[in-house]
Amino acid sequence: MPYPPPSRTPSGPRRRTLLASAAGAALLAGCSAGADSGDDGPSAGARARARAARDSRGLLARYDAVLAAHPALTDRLRPLRAEVAAHAAAFEEGTKPSPAASKPPAAPAAVPAAEKDAVAQLATAERALADRRAKELLQVPGEVARLLASVAAAGAAHAYLLTEVAR
Repeated sequence: MPYPPPSRTPSGPRRRTLLASAAGAALLAGCSAGADSGDDGPSAGARARARAARDSRGLLARYDAVLAAHPALTDRLRPLRAEVAAHAAAFEEGTKPSPAASKPPAAPAAVPAAEKDAVAQLATAERALADRRAKELLQVPGEVARLLASVAAAGAAHAYLLTEVAR
């Protein structure tokens, strides 16, 4: 009985296996050694949290200005203001204060004399901030993105409620 000819397949890993392994190693190296993983400064997530906290503090200052100018709106705006304060605290939680984040926010815009206009201005500010956060959440890591998404949704709800109050 004749022996079958030897197989021509070389022993060891195939070319596809080696290419897939090299591609996987490159992906892992890219994930673990990104620009934000060094000690050169705060990560993208930390910067996003600091910016979001500063924005929430600015919005809080707007609420305070409207409440100071129109005390009759206190019962309607106090719950929304409390949520904005909670959002700022959530973004600040677990972060180290940085010089840029500790700066006081810019002075809020002048408050209109009419209550409806003042509330409409708050609604516009809430909507603009919610939209900005919704766009930004695509560029930040997991937990920060989830927090931004939640707060953006709450901001959109606030804008809706404020629009209803302004009617």
